[in-house]
Amino acid sequence: RNFVSFFVLEAFLDVGLVKYLVFLFIMCFYVLTLFSNLLLIVVICVNRTLHEPMYLFLVSLFVNELYGSSGLFPLILVQVLSDSHIVSAPLCFLQIFCLYMYVNVEFYTLAVMSYDRYLAICRPLQYGAQMRAGKVALLLAVSWLLPVVVITVMTSLTVSLRLCGNVLDTLYCNNYSVVNLACSDTTTNNIYGLVYTFLVLAGLTVLIVFSYLKILKVCFSSSAQTRQKAASTCVPHLASLLNFSFGCFFEIAQSRVRMGGVPAALRIILSMYFVTCQPLFNPVLYGLNLTKIRVICRNLLFHGP
Repeated sequence: RNFVSFFVLEAFLDVGLVKYLVFLFIMCFYVLTLFSNLLLIVVICVNRTLHEPMYLFLVSLFVNELYGSSGLFPLILVQVLSDSHIVSAPLCFLQIFCLYMYVNVEFYTLAVMSYDRYLAICRPLQYGAQMRAGKVALLLAVSWLLPVVVITVMTSLTVSLRLCGNVLDTLYCNNYSVVNLACSDTTTNNIYGLVYTFLVLAGLTVLIVFSYLKILKVCFSSSAQTRQKAASTCVPHLASLLNFSFGCFFEIAQSRVRMGGVPAALRIILSMYFVTCQPLFNPVLYGLNLTKIRVICRNLLFHGP
């Protein structure tokens, strides 16, 4: 049974009146994130020419950005203005669920998109047959439903722990920090996390690496036109994948490595990078790089040809 009724988020700095400027900055970032993702979701959904597997996977990605940012930004905005930085235990566990659900759906979707690009570039003649509507729907369903099951189990295991502290040296609740407060046995939590990481996340990583090795092999042995086509769709995906990976690396490093020598302001920036950059980075990246989306957005926003 969990005896902790609230947690204290200790990473927030006391910056006086500057907190109102920080609040406005984060709020603007949040509004831009909502607007850009919603715009591209609407553009793809209402234009039949974009009803292709690649764009449907992008809709899933943008929906996840909306979900992730809406699950994380509001509480961060409240904490920026707060003087106590206290969050109730139920809300903390809800944020853990939202955070890890967002991260997992993001990674699953990016892995599925790499597989889609592999089929489109390496097996163009069989692409239509192998990426039928039923298969696309199945891949999207797995990308969302499997994380729901996995993260529900993980959060349940954490909730069942007996905690002997309530101070988290973070800007938002994360599972690793809460488990570290436990004074009961955490073997089950650790085994579950390791098994999931090696069986599922490592498998998805292998799928991504395999897909891009095959794509590179085809590009090196094909015409300039094929290379240009591959670059136009693969470069945004790779950039998104790298940005997401860097954010995850910074967050994992912060939670698992002692960073006493790192300035608190830099740690805050790295934490905010993890939860803010990907949700805004993706719509801007794909909106600028994919010609079909760029032209439709320009016509929609500026009524131009």
